[in-house]
Amino acid sequence: MTESPNALWEKALALISENVSEQQYNTWFKPIAFESFNEQTKTVLVQVPSPFVYEYLEENYVQLFSKVLRRTFCEGVRLAYRVVTDREHRITQDFEAEQPEATAVQPKRRANQSPSVLDAAVPQELDPQLNPHQTFSNFIEGDSNKLPRSVGQSIAEHPQSRQFNPMFIYGPSGCGKTHLINAIGNRVKQIYPQKRVLYISARLFELQYTDSVRKNTFNDFVHFYQTIDLLIVDDIQEWIGKEGTQRTFFHVFDHLFRNNRRIIMASDRPPVDLKGMPDRLLTRFSCGLIAELEKPNRQLCIDILNSKIRRDGLQIPEDVVQFIAESTNGSVRDLEGAVNSLMAFSVVYNRKIDLMLAERIVKRAVKVDDRPLTIDDILDTVCNHFNVTPAAVQSKSRTHQLVVARQVSMYLAQKYTKMPAARIGKLVGGRDHSTVIHSCRQVEQRMKIDRSFSDDLTSIENAFKLKKA
Repeated sequence: MTESPNALWEKALALISENVSEQQYNTWFKPIAFESFNEQTKTVLVQVPSPFVYEYLEENYVQLFSKVLRRTFCEGVRLAYRVVTDREHRITQDFEAEQPEATAVQPKRRANQSPSVLDAAVPQELDPQLNPHQTFSNFIEGDSNKLPRSVGQSIAEHPQSRQFNPMFIYGPSGCGKTHLINAIGNRVKQIYPQKRVLYISARLFELQYTDSVRKNTFNDFVHFYQTIDLLIVDDIQEWIGKEGTQRTFFHVFDHLFRNNRRIIMASDRPPVDLKGMPDRLLTRFSCGLIAELEKPNRQLCIDILNSKIRRDGLQIPEDVVQFIAESTNGSVRDLEGAVNSLMAFSVVYNRKIDLMLAERIVKRAVKVDDRPLTIDDILDTVCNHFNVTPAAVQSKSRTHQLVVARQVSMYLAQKYTKMPAARIGKLVGGRDHSTVIHSCRQVEQRMKIDRSFSDDLTSIENAFKLKKA
């Protein structure tokens, strides 16, 4: 035994505190005073303040005490109590703790299986469930992701910092959210391999929760998540309307946050748009950093494609790269899917990669005809219809034709995109969300009474369909 008995006792207390609530620890374990350790008899002697405390510990925590002391002191260790029976006259009485009943040898626990209260004293082998291919080195930086990428890298390098905790990342599908949160986790494991990092989808967390309720192992499930140093949860929006899962995550979140553990969450929408989640969760989601990941613009799409092409040792002409970047609506998944499909077709059919082949493959690979519209698509089509320029629509001008074009753009953006009103207003002339809401009402009311205006809207929407055909 190289460490002093006092140091070993402090380790034992630390392990116990990981397995009981703060209130239980302060009530039953904090008042215990370490007396001595007899190496010959392998006996740990502790003093407790009353017979009631002694009886309660023996009745409720004998298994926990036994397991913790074996791990910190030695195998075969015994526990003895010195109980204060008369505080005024300082009279004490010694009792030997009951030895827990021998149990059958348990099979080795699988990684990520919820541990029992006793097993949680020693952190298990933990598979972080991270994608090792999603790292910062291949997460290409651009205007649309510069802030969340920089903050994510800072968090990964300084996970103990309280700044930006929790980090809530949101953005449309395919913009790189999953890549970024995996990159953070992989970087933490690289720098701090001892950290317990776990990436999990919201859906899997929900399934684990319902399974724990069904098997009556709910406490084990919660204790397992309370041992995590960095918890990464993807697709938080999946919990909308799932009250039991929400309540459980609230308690997990509070424990991790109070103990300065890291929490990173990703969603397809900001907290304010997570309707169906309780306010107490939404306020916690918002108390750190909320970072938006936008879909990459054309130049960033080209940079991402070129990075993948270099990484995979491919040869794709520049005009094909530009065509793919323009055709996939800024979805990183679609970009990679298009390149993979293009290369597979080229190899199997021994075809040279050119623009004609790219046009044929991309339509199949990324469903260009079904792709969602962007603000740029809407602005371009509306401006062409009303014979104005996007710059004029974005200006502060209040001329009638520009006001109509601006209102129609906002109305169609709300109809065809999932963006919140505040984001639409920012992209269409730097207006606020109330202007967007007012514009949409104006358009809807005018369509009811102005047949010509209604025909204009139909014509613009048909132009969308032609563009995607």
